[in-house]
Order: sequence, then C-alpha cells, then structure tokens
Amino acid sequence: MRPAEHTGPVAGPAPGPVPGDGEPPSRRRRRQAVLAAGLLLALALLVLVALASVALGARAMPLTAALDAFLAPDGSSDHTVIRELRVPRTLLGIGVGAALGLAGALMQSLTRNPLADPGILGINEGAALGVTLALGLFGLSDPAVYVWFAFAGAAGASVVVYALGASGRTGGGPVRLALAGIAVGMVFTAISSAILRIDSQTYDRMRFWLTGSLAGQTADTALRLAPFLVAGLALGLFLGRPLNMLSLGDEAGRALGVAVGRTRAQTAVAVTLLCGSATAAAGPLWFIGLAVPHAVRAVVGQDMRWVLPYSALVAPVLLLGADVAGRLIARPGEVQVGIMCAAIGAPIFILMARRRRIAAL
Repeated sequence: MRPAEHTGPVAGPAPGPVPGDGEPPSRRRRRQAVLAAGLLLALALLVLVALASVALGARAMPLTAALDAFLAPDGSSDHTVIRELRVPRTLLGIGVGAALGLAGALMQSLTRNPLADPGILGINEGAALGVTLALGLFGLSDPAVYVWFAFAGAAGASVVVYALGASGRTGGGPVRLALAGIAVGMVFTAISSAILRIDSQTYDRMRFWLTGSLAGQTADTALRLAPFLVAGLALGLFLGRPLNMLSLGDEAGRALGVAVGRTRAQTAVAVTLLCGSATAAAGPLWFIGLAVPHAVRAVVGQDMRWVLPYSALVAPVLLLGADVAGRLIARPGEVQVGIMCAAIGAPIFILMARRRRIAAL
C-alpha cells in the first residue's frame, strides 16, 4: 500500500518541540536574560541608525541641528529639511521595516516555508497593484484612502499564490510557492506598468515609488498610515505563543488549546495590514522579510516569542541602513532603498536557494 501523500502547504520534516521546553529553570532564566539584553542592544542599534538617517544625506548635518530644529526652530533651510523631510522619512522607515520583518517571520512560521517573504510570494506586488489602480485609474491620492486598495491587493495576491503553489497531489513545497509568488508578482507588476503607461503624469509621480523609496513622504503620510502599521504590529506580536504551538502540528496545537482557524485568520489579517500599509507608504520592497527572520532564528532559535520582536527591531535597522547608504553613495542624488535592499538581499536569497536542504523540500 502506498503511503499517504502530504497535502499541507509545505513538505518537510515534522517540527520538533518548542525550544526551551525541556531546559532546567535556571538555564531558561539565563537564556531569557541574554535574549532580553539582545533586544535592548537591537533597540540601541536602531536608535543609532535612526540618528544617522536624520543627520546624513545629500548634506550632512550635526545632531545638534536636529535637536535645535525641534527645540528652537528658526525657519532655516536646515531646520525645514530636518522637520519636514528627514524625521518623517526616518519614522516611516522604522515603521515599514518593522512591518516587513514581522510579516516575513509570521508568513514563514504559519506556512512552514523558509522562502516565505512578502516580496517573493507576490504580496507586495499585489498591494502595489492596488495602489496603482487607486492612483492611476481612480485618481485617489490620499494615503488613508488608497491604503484600502493596498490591503485588497495584498489579500488577493496571497490567495492566488497559495492556490497556484499548493495545487496538485503533492501540495506546495517552499520552492513551488516561491515560484508561484514570483510569477504572480511579475504579472501584477506588468499590469501596474500597463496602467501607468496610460497616464504619463501618474507614471512620473509613481516611478520612484514602484522601485521602493522612502523619499518624498511627509509627516502627514506617516500619521495617516500609522494606525494600520500599529494595529498590524500589535496583532503580529501577540501571535508568538499560538504560533509556537502550531509549529508542533495542527492536532498538537488543538490539544494544547490553540484555536487553529482563528490563529491562521489573525495571522492573515496581521500580514495583510503590515504588507498593505508598508507597500502603500514605500512601494514594493524585496528581501527584508526574507533575510531578517532567517538571521534572527540563527541567533535566537525557533521560539516565536523571541523571533517576532527581534524581527520587528532588526528589519528597520537593515532598511534604514540601506536607505542611508543609498543617500551617501550617490550624493547629491540617491539610490532608492528598494534597489539597495535588492542588492543586499539577492545574494542571501541565492545562497538559500542553493542550500541542499531547502532545494530538497
């Protein structure tokens, strides 16, 4: 008799117990203390990168000028640039980076797919198509309005990609889902480009956004998108414990008291909020949600109670660092952060794809 074929979303070895369950109490406390100290270190690094983002650019400014811009603004051009451009850009970069890092960690845990990423699975491109429709066809320029189109596009892309990648008798392995996501993302990008060709003015306004950029966003944009980002981050961080239980399998999760359907629905809502609002703010960005959770798990292990907050802190460090580097290497212009993220993340993706373990899934 043939063994039953696996029909779940990912083919691979059965997950083991949650790390730390069998540790002695004293060792567990020491480990938690070290991980908590690591979170504080990541937060400190994020503060340093944020300060660099405010101070560095086409024109370097001392940090004292940034303080004076808020404590004693004099209306000078330096103070105007800091208050109206660099600080909103930095805050938006923190929010977008945290959203993409957390979304990637949630997706990889829920699908048990090491290649899950908002960009690779086509979710960012779906959100971008929604924004393109809102701006190019309907003329909606208010972020609080077109973000709903981004949510619809992100949700629709996730459904299409999963339907294509998980079809067939063998289910959807990581590479199969990744290929489906890349194909769907290319289709959505082609549709977006065709729509933008209809209106050259809209194309000129969106061409940097489609590349992925934090430039040109004002404090008003950040404030309008902040509620969606905060809601997605709060919901995503709340899911650490139930996702740990689901990593043991659906049956084991139910035995431990986890509502499987509700947890999956909450994760899908969190990913949609995070990806939709991040893409509406900065355009489609690749590899942040792929590379950061893998690096985090290599350091902290598989416990999602630590993976999620670490991903939410480390991802904006990478995004803001790439943004600052893009401003410094092309003065007085800049290289868009989407290009910089692709340059950093593409080699990581290639190395992952060549790993024998992932290729065999």
